Amino acid sequence: MRTGVTGLPTPHPLIEQLPAVYLDEDFLRRFLAALDDVLAPVLLAIDNLPAHLDPRSAPEDFLSWLAQWVAVDPHEDQPVERRRGAVRGAVERHSRRGTRRGLAEAVFLETGIEPDIVESGGTAWSQTPHTRFPGGPRPWVTVRIRAERPEPVDQVRLEELIRTEIPAHVGFDLEVS
Repeated sequence: MRTGVTGLPTPHPLIEQLPAVYLDEDFLRRFLAALDDVLAPVLLAIDNLPAHLDPRSAPEDFLSWLAQWVAVDPHEDQPVERRRGAVRGAVERHSRRGTRRGLAEAVFLETGIEPDIVESGGTAWSQTPHTRFPGGPRPWVTVRIRAERPEPVDQVRLEELIRTEIPAHVGFDLEVS
């Protein structure tokens, strides 16, 4: 925590802001030194605001707040680098939300495993009237995860994620092997 650092130097000592006539006052020097101790974390946080707003360098406790700004919810038990990656690419990923690519990226960020995604839909173009529509009659997505690592995949968390990433009218199956 930034406030728990003892002896944190202030970047702008208050005593240096006063006219020279006050510099010999012992009480004033001690009083302003106490204020410097209180204000140092605030001033240093403001001086380092660009680093706080960058998910690559933000302090871990600030990263959760940053995640709320970009509407992502990385689990606190994930490694910090995976949480940083989720926050870093969130705005760009939101533009692909509801697409196959967006779902694949979200599942990869959550699990670290590249998913196999099969859709029921499709697109086609035809000059012939009454051409059969591509895909199945009911929109559906199947997400397959092949876990090759010893750590288990949290299926409940993954199902919640998939529900938030696909359109509301699309059903899904999750297969973890």
